Amino acid sequence: MELKRCPWAKTDLEIEYHDKVWGKPVHDDLLLFEMLILEGMQAGLSWVTILNKREAMRNAFDGFAPQLIARYDDEKKAALLLNPGIIRNKAKVNALVLNAQAFLRTQQEYQTFDRYIWGFVSHKPLINAWTNTAQIPAQTAISIAMSKDLLLRGFKFAGPTICYAFMQAVGMVNDHMVWCEQYSQC
Repeated sequence: MELKRCPWAKTDLEIEYHDKVWGKPVHDDLLLFEMLILEGMQAGLSWVTILNKREAMRNAFDGFAPQLIARYDDEKKAALLLNPGIIRNKAKVNALVLNAQAFLRTQQEYQTFDRYIWGFVSHKPLINAWTNTAQIPAQTAISIAMSKDLLLRGFKFAGPTICYAFMQAVGMVNDHMVWCEQYSQC
């Protein structure tokens, strides 16, 4: 018997991501940072492109360790732009470093990034009840507020649509279809 899944999960990689990651609440600061970076890297690209390059980016970006990335210099950024395994976009690579620096400042201010970011949803997932993907918004009042605050803190590639995709990915909002097998799991 085939599992019922959200219609966007078509390839093996997307199915694995859908079933094991997307929409599951994340409270680990390092994984929250990784997902924020990946969502920013995805801007203008397909999510499957990011999934295909995720492991290469994890290797190239020192396991998404913000304290290491925050110290990347021009030489390191230039080397990254030569790496065919990652998203080789100068603005996104520059944003990677700025985001790591902003992440560390925010983490220090709130003790954890988790405490800061989950505050936008009062520390509990928002549960939607969509029956088809056309109902899912690209952004919400919360993702707009999150974006404004992240940008004020020095984050880049953190617009309202990216923030909403981040919220979906880390389980701050459950946007699985109500008929999807994962809906009740999130």
